[in-house]
Amino acid sequence: MFLRSCLRASSRSFVPPPSSLGRRFYARTKKEGETSKEIQVELETPFKTYLVEGLPTVAKTTKEEMLYFFETMYLMRRLETTADTLYKSKFIRGFCHLYSGQEAVAMGMEAVLTKDDQVITAYRDHANVLLRGATSGQILAELLGKSNGIAKGKGGSMHMYKKSHNFYGGNGIVGAQVPVGAGLALAQQYLGTGRVSVAMYGDGAANQGQVFESYNMSALWKLPVIYVCENNHYAMGTAIARGSALTEYYKRGQYIPGIQVDGMNVLAVKTATQFAIEYAQQKGPILLEMDTYRYAGHSMSDPGTTYRTRDEISKIRDSRDPVINVRNRLLNLKLATEDELKEIEKKVKDEMEEALKFAKEGKDPEPRELFTHIYDELVPVRTVELDNSFKP
Repeated sequence: MFLRSCLRASSRSFVPPPSSLGRRFYARTKKEGETSKEIQVELETPFKTYLVEGLPTVAKTTKEEMLYFFETMYLMRRLETTADTLYKSKFIRGFCHLYSGQEAVAMGMEAVLTKDDQVITAYRDHANVLLRGATSGQILAELLGKSNGIAKGKGGSMHMYKKSHNFYGGNGIVGAQVPVGAGLALAQQYLGTGRVSVAMYGDGAANQGQVFESYNMSALWKLPVIYVCENNHYAMGTAIARGSALTEYYKRGQYIPGIQVDGMNVLAVKTATQFAIEYAQQKGPILLEMDTYRYAGHSMSDPGTTYRTRDEISKIRDSRDPVINVRNRLLNLKLATEDELKEIEKKVKDEMEEALKFAKEGKDPEPRELFTHIYDELVPVRTVELDNSFKP
């Protein structure tokens, strides 16, 4: 299978296809019988560690994996750009939180997680569910509230799930997913699966009391959980120095070891996550702080420029953009030509056009869907008007 050819030889490697639309570029260019040559890339920004040591200074990858990273991360970026346009055109209503700028975090983690590892995150979840097996069409349809969406049009931007690939959302209450993530790890431990749970949250949620309660319980019980703080520096619109007495979030676990990672470098994220997986399986919880950056506002209602300057955003884009980072590595290492990368970009754009068409052609959910997926089994629901009552 082409997926397996793009990853390094590891029984844990899992990167689900970002979409079922179209074949991936590297699958068409790889010659029959050709084996992947390992490439070593020095990590420019060293890891900062707390209560742990032994992290590598070099990342390992292959040409196929780097092509996969570029194509998938470019798809993630185009997906969010499309969502931005749909929101501004009033096709999307309510909350909508974009992941543009943070693509390397989700991508690097999924490069070494398996579908049996469990992932839970907050409301900036479009990229996560994409990497957990949803198609871009299903995600756009969900944003439009259509029945062909990944949550049947009932979840919207903040509540997307993929049960078959152990993705538990998409959660709207700040920090509430963290103790649930610890609970998922408790289930993994109890069932003896040998897998890990990943609980993701932002720098804004890092001050929540329930986060520290989760740290405490997971440390007591040595749960196989990886806490991932996506530090994009501005929470809901407050610079971290104004909201946190300690901004080195990887040290926040106190009795839990932590690692600060360059969250704009997919290879750094992949390397740190592999280390964290092995640590969590053997010793218990560990905390990863992903130093990243969001280009858009906290949500679509936030212009994102009242608490930072446009120049700051431009400088980050020019110097640290995670998608351009991968693109430049492919060119500098002579793993792909400019024409080949442009072909990938064109394919992704075409794929997004098909995804948008799929989403817009979707139908609104039937009224009866108001009463489904509430209990394990369908039960009668009495409404004010008897004629509108629900009967299974």
